[in-house]
Amino acid sequence: MAINITEENFDQMVLKSENPVLLDFWAEWCGPCRMISPIIDELHQEFEGKAIIGKVNVDEASSISSKYGIRNIPTLLFIKNGEVVDKHVGAASKEDLSEKLSAIL
Repeated sequence: MAINITEENFDQMVLKSENPVLLDFWAEWCGPCRMISPIIDELHQEFEGKAIIGKVNVDEASSISSKYGIRNIPTLLFIKNGEVVDKHVGAASKEDLSEKLSAIL
């Protein structure tokens, strides 16, 4: 299961990570977010040790959402060395997300 990213662990897990990070911005009430949740969990297993796969609940971590200007969910940010290097808004296939993540490894 993907890592729950909170305001408390954000700096350590995302900004200071030596590995690339995929952040899924989501909410309980978001249908498309629930649709891609299994894909995010599968990517977490497949990229374990190579990348951090995390989920940010926009209702619980609003300061992180504000920092990155998240307006629509799901929004997926690809972060390397603390900087956003790619972004996807809306649902996506596992293949597309895997390709984007592999490209920044």
